[in-house]
Amino acid sequence: MESINIQQLLDGYLIPWGINFGMALLVFVGGRILARLIISVISKGLSKTRMDDTLVHFVLSILRVLFTLLVVVAALDQLGVDTTSLVALLGAAGLAVGLALKDSLQNFASGVMLVVFRPFVAGDFIEAGGVAGVVERISIFSTLIKTGDNREIIVPNGSIFAGTITNYSAKPTRRIDMVFGIGYDDDLLKAKEVLMRVVAADERVLKDPAPAVAVAELADSSVNFNVRPWVNTADYWPVRSDLIERIKLEFDREGISIPYPQTDVHLKQVVNNGV
Repeated sequence: MESINIQQLLDGYLIPWGINFGMALLVFVGGRILARLIISVISKGLSKTRMDDTLVHFVLSILRVLFTLLVVVAALDQLGVDTTSLVALLGAAGLAVGLALKDSLQNFASGVMLVVFRPFVAGDFIEAGGVAGVVERISIFSTLIKTGDNREIIVPNGSIFAGTITNYSAKPTRRIDMVFGIGYDDDLLKAKEVLMRVVAADERVLKDPAPAVAVAELADSSVNFNVRPWVNTADYWPVRSDLIERIKLEFDREGISIPYPQTDVHLKQVVNNGV
């Protein structure tokens, strides 16, 4: 049995492997420090923008993972490990995960677009994804909406971004569109004066733009008026309800009728003379 040559073992294996290990450790530690510095610079740059905090934290988390993977691959390569197979394996794993999480990735991409383009923010009253309510929270994968009857509904961001988004809170003022009908036998000018008086009496109705009252059409059973006052967005529903109530009461007080659809049936008796 041959004796082990210690010097040859040191020169051929231990010393080179130790040097590679030290270099790999240096690459790993130095890479982590460099990654932290880069992420710190990016974080400071993003904090000066108007980008949403949720998106900033998520972007920084993704960068940390990517930099960590790069540092690990570089350290393993310095150690002498064949990283080509490892990179291919990571790519295949990423593809498999991407296919498995296709819907989640769609929601993520939609969440990023919602945060970047900001079609709405928390506190806005919107109609999107088949749901109407106040936005409570926007996350990367879903949006939390509180409905008028105090239900919390979690809507996937993909459903929101793929459809039509109506933001009722985007503008400071809104126009209330109402239609009131009177009978053909009623005094048209008097009805118009009553409508204008009721609308002008509400202090919440804006003077600019001025409210509009105009004849809309001569319908089958009524003469219809368009009543369109402008109000602050927060006053929309209270003013609308109050105006409908007051106009009905004023019409009753002034003897102005509000016709409703009706059908007159005429019966004709047929006399059989036995012919």
